[in-house]
Amino acid sequence: GPHSHSFNVSPDNRFAIAAEFGTDKLSVFRFDAAAGSLTPADPPSVPLKPGSAPRHFTFHPDGRVAYSLNEIDNTVTVLAYDAARGAFHELEILSTLPGDFTGRNTSAEVLAHPSGKFLYTSNRGLNTIAVFAIDESGRLRLVTNVPCGGRTPRGFSLDPSGRWLITANQDTHNLAVFAINEATGIPAPTGQSLEVRTPVCVKFLPRSR
Repeated sequence: GPHSHSFNVSPDNRFAIAAEFGTDKLSVFRFDAAAGSLTPADPPSVPLKPGSAPRHFTFHPDGRVAYSLNEIDNTVTVLAYDAARGAFHELEILSTLPGDFTGRNTSAEVLAHPSGKFLYTSNRGLNTIAVFAIDESGRLRLVTNVPCGGRTPRGFSLDPSGRWLITANQDTHNLAVFAINEATGIPAPTGQSLEVRTPVCVKFLPRSR
């Protein structure tokens, strides 16, 4: 049944998108920031592949394309975005897994690099961060999967500079730090790891002045 797993506001702050895990769709709302109110957009939802289970969602930095990470079938749906209407249409669907993987896996987090050149997703089971290259149209190419530095990477985050990636490895109770190669986008382990009980999400806040 209905199960809103994540909620994102568009870059222009005019629309809000809920990833509906249980109904395989993205619900789209007009967002009035002054009133704090939501009303269904036209169209009010975006249907995704049956059984895909959209979990998390992110926009490309330029706001023209968005990405839905689908937990059950381990895919990313690439969507063109019409900012005037808050409307989406599907461009492509790609797997987050290597072609030869046969084990159990569920996808968890998705984030675009601030440069707009790379997309990252996390795989729980394979225990990796999948690295995608983004072309000029916003479409993807799977580059590699990098071990996440633990087990069950339920969340991860990119620092605002785009130099560092930190994984939240739920079942090994640690945050692992990676340095991102500026040219390839591939994260490399720094050897730094912090023990944190059952981490599931990492967020950066602006420095106070």
